[in-house]
Amino acid sequence: MDRVLQMEVFAAINDSGSFVQAADRLRMSPPAITRTMNALEERLGVQLLTRSTRQLTLTDAGTRFLIATRQLLSEIEAAEKMAVGEAGVAQGHLTVSASMTFSRMIAAPVVRAFLASHPRLSVSLIAVDRVTNLVEEGIDVAIRIGDLPDSSLMAKRLGMVRRCFVASPEYLNRRGTPSDPSDLKLHSIIGFTGIMSSHDWHYKHGKTRGHVHLSPRLEVNDAATGLAAAEAGEGIIMALSYMVAEQLRSGQLVPLLIEFMPPAEPIHLVYPQSKIVAPKVRAFLDFATDQLSESIGESDLAVRT
Repeated sequence: MDRVLQMEVFAAINDSGSFVQAADRLRMSPPAITRTMNALEERLGVQLLTRSTRQLTLTDAGTRFLIATRQLLSEIEAAEKMAVGEAGVAQGHLTVSASMTFSRMIAAPVVRAFLASHPRLSVSLIAVDRVTNLVEEGIDVAIRIGDLPDSSLMAKRLGMVRRCFVASPEYLNRRGTPSDPSDLKLHSIIGFTGIMSSHDWHYKHGKTRGHVHLSPRLEVNDAATGLAAAEAGEGIIMALSYMVAEQLRSGQLVPLLIEFMPPAEPIHLVYPQSKIVAPKVRAFLDFATDQLSESIGESDLAVRT
């Protein structure tokens, strides 16, 4: 049996979550999908999937094999396009992931502009507040904030983002402006769990290190909700620079305790390593890098000034 077909079946089962949907995607019968999957496991001598009546779960061996399978299928597709002269044509479907707030505020406009200039492409923008596994989840490109511990990914640095406390002028006029981290204990804090998962804020100022335990009056898991409360004068919130750039420029919000905040964090476009980068991925990297970098740079400048 064709080894490539077996890999395509295995990948399709994991992408769709069922044998029946994989059969529909590959235009094969469900029994043929089952036979192909059984033949693959028999040839390898290991179980790749744990089947139950409700779900399919990858075994450890299946997880490792899926990573290699996705990479190999991607390279085969790129090689075939190169052979027929389509290596430079961006077409097909691209999947991009980023955090919820970054997707809404920065990534979505760039993706829409990208689609307008690449009519042969379609895009899924996956907005999720967790670190995605690009290979296992079939994601072509992701936008990540912070250091990159995963050395198996290729990365293009876009810029830097900063953490900052912000509040409205109306709130500060009413409650006063904190000049020291300890002053935060006297204020209404809006907790955003996406940035502050703990209520303990650790800071450094020169050679001095310290921490403050914060007790939020309002805690949210959505940045837009928390920022709306801050703009309404209901308290102080910690945000990332790109989230509040417009409000800082307009004066709706004011940055606080900047000298106590940690250094800026890098933000990257990341994608799986491959000997041949798919044209659709290369097209997105070429198109989006400058636009994303410009938006991020403007947001960081708003905090520093």
